[in-house]
Amino acid sequence: MKEADERLLVEAAQRDPSRFAELYQQNFERVYAFILRRVQERSQAEDLTSEVFHQALKNLNRYEWRGVPFAAWLLRIAGNAIADHMHKAAREQSLAEGEDVDPKGGMQEVEQRATLFALVSTLPPDQQTVIRMRFAEEKSIREIAKALGRTEGAVKQLQFRALEKLRAQTERAHG
Repeated sequence: MKEADERLLVEAAQRDPSRFAELYQQNFERVYAFILRRVQERSQAEDLTSEVFHQALKNLNRYEWRGVPFAAWLLRIAGNAIADHMHKAAREQSLAEGEDVDPKGGMQEVEQRATLFALVSTLPPDQQTVIRMRFAEEKSIREIAKALGRTEGAVKQLQFRALEKLRAQTERAHG
């Protein structure tokens, strides 16, 4: 789908939530596959996919178009849902085994992830796209290069520069 078409569809869904069904249909398979590769249990993947689209619809009015595919936003929600699911499962297993759970440790990880997402959004758009495709969508350098119409070397350079900026910003934030 063309970027302009996708943007119009998102804006239409923001005005009229019944139009969200089109976004759902266009992105369901990608989100479901992304989740299934990580949780590897069909029923959990179905539940988490449902949760992702529920959260997306609920927060659609807060979505801002930044030239990045809408699917990237959905995959970020999916990543958070998977992380929350894994934390909950680990916590339940620890409680079942009688271990003490450190709620601060889980919160620190969530805060770090939120900070990282915020830092990624400060990168130039082409670097944001490469980082999201590489790490959220788990695409290869070759796949990204093909999708963006760039050489593999150019994609590697964008990734390198983005990671360097993120590292520097993280070091500044943590002194």
